[in-house]
Amino acid sequence: MLAATAFATSAVPLLGAGVASATTAGACESATVQYRIVGADGNVVGADWTSQGGFHQWDTVPGSVQVRLAPGQTVGEGCKYPVSLAEYTTEGPNWYVSGHQSLVDKATVYLTADDVAGTDDAKRTWQKLTVKAPDCYGQIDLYGDDITYDGKTGEGHGPVPYEPDNVVTPYHLIAAWNGGEQPCTPGPSDSPTPTPSTPTTPATPVTPTPPAGGQPPAEETTPPPTSPKPSTTPPTTPDVPPLESTPPATPKPSPSDSGPPLAETGASAPVGTLAGGAALVVALGAGAVYASRRARRS
Repeated sequence: MLAATAFATSAVPLLGAGVASATTAGACESATVQYRIVGADGNVVGADWTSQGGFHQWDTVPGSVQVRLAPGQTVGEGCKYPVSLAEYTTEGPNWYVSGHQSLVDKATVYLTADDVAGTDDAKRTWQKLTVKAPDCYGQIDLYGDDITYDGKTGEGHGPVPYEPDNVVTPYHLIAAWNGGEQPCTPGPSDSPTPTPSTPTTPATPVTPTPPAGGQPPAEETTPPPTSPKPSTTPPTTPDVPPLESTPPATPKPSPSDSGPPLAETGASAPVGTLAGGAALVVALGAGAVYASRRARRS
């Protein structure tokens, strides 16, 4: 019975062990982005590097924007931070009357540890985002991801900004501009030109019947147009998340066909190994009983 007891004791850790798995270390954290507007000549337009967010904070249309990671940050090796600049046409010159928007242009760059500001920055070259200059009411967004907010479905696409329904995209918005001097002209219609119909003779006008009492009807007045319903502008932040890490190229090893792993538990536990151990316990116990009976007879 000692052998059986020793086997049972050694089988206990087998049941308590878990499946070993590898996890990706979360070394990449959010980082702070700085930006500035530059002209066609490469010179800074307006304020220099800043991380200040807000809507319509730019006095100049941000056609080209340089971006970098703010100084004093430690960025892990392999960490990437997507930053995008997107232009939309709108129905009005500010967020409250922007109405339906349509994506016109978009550019994306990926910031890494090489883009962290530090010493001797005057001699460094920073990554630049450029979109088409708007020629009518529009909105330009600087944001911290590489999603295309064009209203399409599928991976890499998101909903178009729309103020009446409070669709405050893009997500991870850093800064934005709204403006323009004139409405956007709609594109040519694809529908065929209607054929003019034969003119008809106008009907004889009907003289209105005066109301009872001989008093003329009161004049109707057109109510003044209502102003846009007040709402808040989309929130902005210079802190953007890193690009999602990709899964490892090496696939997870599968158990060999020669025998099940000894560290698995649950429904996939090595039942054959445990059953063999139990059979050995029974055999050892039966042998001990048989030997005891022979000793008594002799």
